[in-house]
Amino acid sequence: MIGSSTVHSSFAIERNFRVPPSKVFASWASVEAKKVWFSCDDAMVTQEFSLDFRPGGRETNRVAVPGGEVHMFQGVYLDIVPDRRIIYAYDMHVGEKRISASLATVVFEPQGSGTKMVFTEQIAFLDGYSDREERIRGTEIGLDKLVLSLEPMDGPAQ
Repeated sequence: MIGSSTVHSSFAIERNFRVPPSKVFASWASVEAKKVWFSCDDAMVTQEFSLDFRPGGRETNRVAVPGGEVHMFQGVYLDIVPDRRIIYAYDMHVGEKRISASLATVVFEPQGSGTKMVFTEQIAFLDGYSDREERIRGTEIGLDKLVLSLEPMDGPAQ
C-alpha cells in the first residue's frame, strides 16, 4: 500500500497492590471487574464489551467519546498462566481506521502479602498515527483505576 508506515515503540508500567496476585489476576479475568477499570476516560460511553478470557479467547471494547467518535479495542489472548502471566495481542481503531497493533504482557509477582504487576506493551503504530505518550497515559489511567478498585479505602500501595 502506497503511503503506509509503521513506527515501533514499547513501554512498561509497574503497579503495586496490597492484595495477592490471585485478586489482581481475577480483575483481568472477570467481565464485571474489568468493566470497572478498563477505560482511560470516564466520559467514554461503552457500546460493546465482551471478554472470553482463555487462550484463543477474544475481547472487544467499543466506546464512543464525547462528540461521537468510536474507539475500538479488539484483542486475542495468546497465553494465560493463572495468577502469574497474561499475554495478548490487540489492535486499536479510531473510527474505521486501524491505528495500531500491539503485543501486551502482564506479569504478576508476589510481593510480601501483595503483588507487583508489570505491564509491557510492544506497539506498531500504523499509517501516520504515532502518539506513544497518549498510549502510555491512557494505559496508566486504566491501571491506576485497577489499583483503586482493589485497594482499601485508606489508599493505594504506591
